[in-house]
Amino acid sequence: MNIAYITEFDLKSLDRTGWRKSQLGHWGRSYYIAKALKDKLTTVCYLGPLNKKKAILPRLKSKIYKNIFQQVYHPWAEPIFNQDYARQIERKLLDIEANIILSPDINFLAYLNCSQPIVLWVDTIYAGLINYYPEYINLCPETKQHLINMDRLALTKCSMIIFSSEWTAKTAILNYDFDKSKLRIVPFGANIEENRDFDEIDNLVKSRKAKPCKLLFMGVDWFRKGGPLALEVAKELNKKGINTELTIVGCQPIASEPLPSFVKSLGFIDKSKQEGVEQINKLLAESHFFILPSQAECYGHVFCEANSFGLPCLATNTGGIPTVIRDNINGKSFSIDANISDYCNYITYLMNNYQEYVKLALSSFVEYQTRLNWTVAGQTVKNLLRELI
Repeated sequence: MNIAYITEFDLKSLDRTGWRKSQLGHWGRSYYIAKALKDKLTTVCYLGPLNKKKAILPRLKSKIYKNIFQQVYHPWAEPIFNQDYARQIERKLLDIEANIILSPDINFLAYLNCSQPIVLWVDTIYAGLINYYPEYINLCPETKQHLINMDRLALTKCSMIIFSSEWTAKTAILNYDFDKSKLRIVPFGANIEENRDFDEIDNLVKSRKAKPCKLLFMGVDWFRKGGPLALEVAKELNKKGINTELTIVGCQPIASEPLPSFVKSLGFIDKSKQEGVEQINKLLAESHFFILPSQAECYGHVFCEANSFGLPCLATNTGGIPTVIRDNINGKSFSIDANISDYCNYITYLMNNYQEYVKLALSSFVEYQTRLNWTVAGQTVKNLLRELI
């Protein structure tokens, strides 16, 4: 099986100097999808990077919408850019023999015309982002219509639509009329290279001392990822007599008062460098809970990565998170408007009944091992793709 794999990146190059933090996450997913699909019977042909068309009008529109209408306009959503991407892809397809076209990006498929079956594998459609993610709030009518059109075109055009969560599938069904028999749900894996076995994780979990309770927060957006709530949980636990440390990675916390001594803020750690990977791995291995009470989240690879270290996750019941986190199996997801005490009571019980914590930590690894890794995801998707040939 030959898969034509379309991304905006050159996945054969590991140079990511000067990239935005959001790009690093997107690159990681794109890279691991391709890696998961390759085997002796499957070839992945990269159709990236693609060149962005130059246009003056979208830049002018952006200033007008921002300064005059106080609305958000996304120039990349303009059809002229995504139609041009489609033409580039069509020319590249002439030079390869592909059985399947696959992309983790709606933009590249919406206007694509080809004879091969087209497959989309994403964590969200644009309808799921509008009025949910901060950068998709207060959109101008023009951008909103462009995004909806891309969704509709891609959902209609694709022979198979693979989503990483039930939330995305429900969002698509609620917002668009398309052939629902094309839908499949396959969770993404953890963007990691190491393959630890159960015995290693058993030793690692049992080496964690019961005191102090170590919470780990990792996110580049302090507010969207729920940083303020994570900070308040750590404060409350200490007030209740549960000696607690909170380590913050990925962003600088924004607070109205100096951070307490039990909070360590490490800033952004670059996982594209080996020393960054080792530093994050050490934090995941030593912590008791990964806490990320996101206000908006399409999926969350980081939950899978935490589970790969036998680290239970505490998060909110929003977006794609409930597909990843199963309550009391690999952590717990709380209501978006849950009280701080809800988190604290859950943590306190487990730390005071430490064998229950150990059981939860080990079952978290089992969830990673059986469900939340790229080997399982890749094999599942390869089986689905072969149905189309």
